[in-house]
Amino acid sequence: MQRRAHAPAAALAAALLAAVLSACGGGAGADGGDDSKPGHAGSTAPAAQPGKYHSLPEPCGYVNRDTLRRLLPVTGEDEDGRDTAKLYKGQAAITYDTDRRVGCRWKLETPQGTRHLAVDFERVVSYQPGVSDEQRAEQLYGRQAAAAHIPVSSASPSASGASGSAAASGGASPGASSGPHPQGGAASGSPSPPASGTGAPSASGSPAGGASLAPRVLDDLGDDAFIDDKLINSGSGVHRDINIVFRAANVIVTIAYDQWSVDKLHVPASEDLQGKAQALARELEAGHFGN
Repeated sequence: MQRRAHAPAAALAAALLAAVLSACGGGAGADGGDDSKPGHAGSTAPAAQPGKYHSLPEPCGYVNRDTLRRLLPVTGEDEDGRDTAKLYKGQAAITYDTDRRVGCRWKLETPQGTRHLAVDFERVVSYQPGVSDEQRAEQLYGRQAAAAHIPVSSASPSASGASGSAAASGGASPGASSGPHPQGGAASGSPSPPASGTGAPSASGSPAGGASLAPRVLDDLGDDAFIDDKLINSGSGVHRDINIVFRAANVIVTIAYDQWSVDKLHVPASEDLQGKAQALARELEAGHFGN
């Protein structure tokens, strides 16, 4: 009978202990969701929109051979010869992930000088919560345009925010550039003098009469695009570098085309090189990004 008298007291003590432990828990749910904060494991962010393009073209075989003949004209020899076939075959750029970045290089050497052509494709993937692949590509394009000091065009939303993006990030993103320069020296160059007026390339690829040849935004290429033109004097001669960068959704395409002349009195013409580079850019856009 004495043992039974102590049972209600023990049960009361157990109930009080459970109440104290519950109060110390702060009322948090079993999953801890009430304590989650932005940036912590318990927080949620809107899913980023995947990019429109999930693959890249094979770059060396992607450029039409007739286009290569126009950009890298071979004279005085059989175009079916072994050397010419090797020239137009190109050399694939070394990349560590061909699903994300591919490129190809061509080089034509003559007694009068050298021509280089490089084409690069980068498929941008965003790893930032709430930032889509296309938004990330737009940011990277803007930084390249700002680094190249391209004048802002009101028709280009990416270019309008380029200066702010570059300033906020401290310059171009790692691995991003305003275009490959096969033989360097571009930093010392100065833009070619602008001509008055504006215009699009003609059917032959050359800008229409009176078109501006200064570095500028290209409003009719991809979602965003710009062209840069630099004339550079060096000890080995003079060369003109043309860079075109355009964005199609989450892919950034860079074309670098230059002509070197050993005779400093023979200056490569802006109109000719820009026209050929723009014709190539539109060919690439129509071929892979036209859908």
